[in-house]
Amino acid sequence: MLPKGVCDSIHMDFDSLREAGSGLGTAGVIVMDKDTDLIYAICRLSQFYMHESCGQCTPCREGSGWLWRVMKRMVAGNATVDEIDMLWDVTKEIEGHTICALGDAAAWPIQGLIRHFRPEMEKRIMEYRKRAA
Repeated sequence: MLPKGVCDSIHMDFDSLREAGSGLGTAGVIVMDKDTDLIYAICRLSQFYMHESCGQCTPCREGSGWLWRVMKRMVAGNATVDEIDMLWDVTKEIEGHTICALGDAAAWPIQGLIRHFRPEMEKRIMEYRKRAA
């Protein structure tokens, strides 16, 4: 997941995207406008990856479900700022520790969200806390 500013300044090829902390994967690209709820979009991807997990690898089977459940809470803002770091840590435990690439694919969108849009995640959490108070 990359912000527009990064996309404007790099070539959309495998090497350039890797250098930007992303990747081209299967060469499928999703472009979202500024009105898109990025946290919800990544949550929805997390749900897809959880559903698609065959369950053979523990990191993917358990991790993808955990990522989705925490992302659901992030969408609502009903999470803590510390859980953002926890999400990052769990994605790193999944990434590279599965038989197929599905675990990596489940981890990378969340890593991109945290890497480039962490302030939006924190803002949503703070707004939820204010409403709840």
